[in-house]
Amino acid sequence: MITFFAAIILLVVSYFTYGKYVEKVFGVKENRKTPAYTLADGLDYVPMGKQRNSLIQLLNIAGVGPIFGPIMGALYGPVAFLWIVFGAIFAGAVHDYLTGMISLRNRGAHLPELAGMFLGKAFKHVVNAFSILLLILVGTVFVTAPAGLLGDLTKGWMSVGVWVAIIFVYYLLATLLPIDKIIGRIYPILGLILLISAVGIGGALIFQGYTIPELSFTNMHPDNLPIFPILFITIACGALSGFHATQSPIISRTTQRESQGRYIFYGMMIAEAIIAMIWAAAAMSIFDGTSLNQLLSEVGPAGIVKEVSVTTLGAVFGTIAVLGVIVLPITSGDTAFRSARMIIADYIRLSQKKFGNRLWIALPMFAISVALTQMDFNILWRYFAWANQTTAMIALWIGAMYLALQKKNYWIATIPAVFITMTTFTFILNAKIGFNLSMNMSYIVASIITIIIIAGFFMGLRVKLDAAEKGIKPIILDDGLGKAS
Repeated sequence: MITFFAAIILLVVSYFTYGKYVEKVFGVKENRKTPAYTLADGLDYVPMGKQRNSLIQLLNIAGVGPIFGPIMGALYGPVAFLWIVFGAIFAGAVHDYLTGMISLRNRGAHLPELAGMFLGKAFKHVVNAFSILLLILVGTVFVTAPAGLLGDLTKGWMSVGVWVAIIFVYYLLATLLPIDKIIGRIYPILGLILLISAVGIGGALIFQGYTIPELSFTNMHPDNLPIFPILFITIACGALSGFHATQSPIISRTTQRESQGRYIFYGMMIAEAIIAMIWAAAAMSIFDGTSLNQLLSEVGPAGIVKEVSVTTLGAVFGTIAVLGVIVLPITSGDTAFRSARMIIADYIRLSQKKFGNRLWIALPMFAISVALTQMDFNILWRYFAWANQTTAMIALWIGAMYLALQKKNYWIATIPAVFITMTTFTFILNAKIGFNLSMNMSYIVASIITIIIIAGFFMGLRVKLDAAEKGIKPIILDDGLGKAS
């Protein structure tokens, strides 16, 4: 229990300390008008209050990641707590804050456009394709996961297939309509369910006498899978998630003032980490590694969620808790498709004011997603997990380049960028869904690739700085109009 409480305290304190430092490094400009006002269109650029934006951001980024990931990560034992806490503080929250604020400084630009600005034009096309792939995978995963949970709750009178159709219809509406018409109105209600769910599970662990294991560096995975890199891929949301880089620009277009950024972006990542801590602790406390592993193979993470909820809170309140978990993927799936629609529109420079233009982009995406629902969920999740952390790697390198060009402390982004670069390449080189190399060979090749990427970063930085000194082009397109900051 001491480890659990210490972790929660560290996460909360980090918002007021390291979060404040990251904000200072970035350098907010309180009087600067944000895109919500300068580009207001009543669709995507709509000024909304800090609390409303924060709740939307939390629900956008959470998904099933801070629940399913920590449940599967719990197989490794309490060492998973370390990644959740320190990953969130020094990597995840920094990642979310920088992507949100850099986007805000650049007309609410999405990740592909930011990659083109700060890593080179070729990256814009690569990241564009990669981001759309990730978002469609996310949207698909976040249809099947909540539909499965809802189908289990309504067994006998409404099938999983019906729930899939209902969720797809809602996603289509949320993708096409102005952000303040559906998302901005129902999220406060869904957020209340989410908070009741998380507080209920956490309170039950504490007051019902469950024994939350203390910190141990021992790998407790029943199949002895290596902690590095798999744990850092398994627990993404709740520690570090590239999916957040696709969501933060949505809120950068609705933020009223730059000073709200720490609360909205850094703070909500910390809140998500607390949710991840609760579910990891629940999985470790209620099950041992062997029984958890067996249940995961039999009923999957969704089944574990139901088992934990009913065991700790009883049938009635346990069902409410399950509804809180269902909220998470649905409120990320809708914005995954919305974000994909915005990214495609920006890429092909198609105005979104006309409903027909939005529909023209959305329908093919949903057709692909419907087809993907026929794939095995576990296969989808594995590809999503790797694609997710690869996106985080790209976003952190963008953040590092932005700060370096501003001649600020870019190490706050560079160090986590190096770590997750090594992690993602080691994983895909070793994984059966990747190159299936031996672990030792994967370490060697991933190290070489990481060194090459580091060298490329510093070479690119030197080129950009030299060009700026010669007056060829400005260092930063801080308002997206070609003007230096």
